[in-house]
Amino acid sequence: MKRMTKKFALCLKNKGNEASLVLGKVYRVVPDAQAAKDDLVRIIDESGDDYLFHKTQFAFVDFPQAVRKKLLALQLAS
Repeated sequence: MKRMTKKFALCLKNKGNEASLVLGKVYRVVPDAQAAKDDLVRIIDESGDDYLFHKTQFAFVDFPQAVRKKLLALQLAS
């Protein structure tokens, strides 16, 4: 299985997780090799904690370094 290296995920589906995930929002990915084996991804959700979600709920994206820094700063500030 290919190891996920993307640090951000765009939420495409949130059925059953409406309180945890906002459609169209970019979330930070926490590396978790064990979860990836089961097609799961660890995401820092709306609660500010990390939880496992199925990878098909997201599009994994990468940004230029300046954008990544700004996104992380925004997420840490909220």
